[in-house]
Amino acid sequence: MVQIKSDASLDSMRAAGRVVARTLAAVREAAAVGVTLRALDATARGVLREAGAGSPFLDYHPDWAPTPFPAVICASVNDAIVHGIPGSYRLHDGDLVSIDCGAVLGGWVGDAAVSFTVGRARPDDLRLIDTTYEALNAGIAAAVVGNRVGDIAHAVGRVCRAAGYGIPDGLGGHGVGRQMHEDPGVPNEGSAGRGMTLRHGMVLAIEPMLTGSGTDRHFTARDGWTVRTLDASRAAHTEHTVAITDEGPRILTAL
Repeated sequence: MVQIKSDASLDSMRAAGRVVARTLAAVREAAAVGVTLRALDATARGVLREAGAGSPFLDYHPDWAPTPFPAVICASVNDAIVHGIPGSYRLHDGDLVSIDCGAVLGGWVGDAAVSFTVGRARPDDLRLIDTTYEALNAGIAAAVVGNRVGDIAHAVGRVCRAAGYGIPDGLGGHGVGRQMHEDPGVPNEGSAGRGMTLRHGMVLAIEPMLTGSGTDRHFTARDGWTVRTLDASRAAHTEHTVAITDEGPRILTAL
């Protein structure tokens, strides 16, 4: 069931979203050649702690996962699309890094993701990342009252396919509120004019995920969490939590 939020609730969600934005900014600043992914997770924990916020990621245990998630960020590097567990891996020159982070503040959730490179960037990686942001912006622009979920999916997918990139099967956005994952699902590809009608007070996580080789196929690594491209091509992931309002899309996780 889709939960419609009051204007006061949207303001509370904006407070949680600001924490997410500050956390992602701190992690991105800390990311450098030689830094471990576990150290980036520690940075994120510090920001959440200072804000008095909790993490919807830590100990999250959906029925498809073999173990609870052990961190407050997902750190996905190079061919990892999403759900990477931050461990002892040290960042290398030229790595493509995607960081997904959430915060719980006052019982409300914010959820966002960024992709960036460390050290000397590959031009192909920069183009891939830029396209995820272009797709994200297109999806946000379509998130208006009276449109449908399919309009968001179509806007995202059109940007991705026009650039020649893959859209991983079965991965996409979702509703956000008191829980990190609520109805409705928000695919990264679809038909305009289809799906649920968007109403004032709906809140959606829009999150394009692209693969550089154009393949849509992927697999889950042995850790039971990390989703990787099937052909070891690079991937990028961006995300914002967005409120649907009569005044237009409101990005709740903007810095």
